[in-house]
Amino acid sequence: MPVSATLLPELALAAETGARWIAGVDEVGRGALAGPVTVGVAVMDLADPAVDRETGMLAVLDGVRDSKLLTQKARQRWAPVIAEEVPAVSVQHSAPERIDTAGISSALQQAGLAGLRVVEQRLGHPVDAVIVDGSHDWLTGGSSARVHAMVKADSRALSVASASVAAKVERDALMERLAVEHPGYGWESNRGYGSAVHRAALVEHGATVAHRRSWNLGTDRLAAPRGA
Repeated sequence: MPVSATLLPELALAAETGARWIAGVDEVGRGALAGPVTVGVAVMDLADPAVDRETGMLAVLDGVRDSKLLTQKARQRWAPVIAEEVPAVSVQHSAPERIDTAGISSALQQAGLAGLRVVEQRLGHPVDAVIVDGSHDWLTGGSSARVHAMVKADSRALSVASASVAAKVERDALMERLAVEHPGYGWESNRGYGSAVHRAALVEHGATVAHRRSWNLGTDRLAAPRGA
């Protein structure tokens, strides 16, 4: 079984920068053909006395890891715990229309910055540092010194793992609702990604308003309205 994410990366960053409040940021749905791209933000307080500074463990979140390494049942069990125990959490979406008009990078940035504003409003003050999952700062394009890119942060850093779980659970629920509105594309299971069922439905029925129309969907047809 994969090990839990810990606060060791956050503690190392705190030792380097003096940060106390660190926000972890992760995205879900970047490569999907339909539905929004979703960004989660979760803030950790490194001055919390419950943090084991030697191991980086926070007992109440022991078991949280990258959402891709958890079962759906485990993610759904952890999401409310994260919402309750983390100082501030936000999940924001950028709609397919935004992706089509501005591009995926801009859509990710919009959702991420919106989430950061929300958690800072809830805290009542700015965070000291931000960790984004990946090899580059996709959140601000390198314009903010407080943003630190970290490869595999979603499996290493507890703040980012918590953000990934929150984002995944909320986006999955949204895709399940969209699956009811647009049956036949299999979004309740493929979550808008390009599965065989999804691509076959695109060929048969065309694209819906929930698809990213600027992407290569294998069809240039718009699906008939439901019930037509």
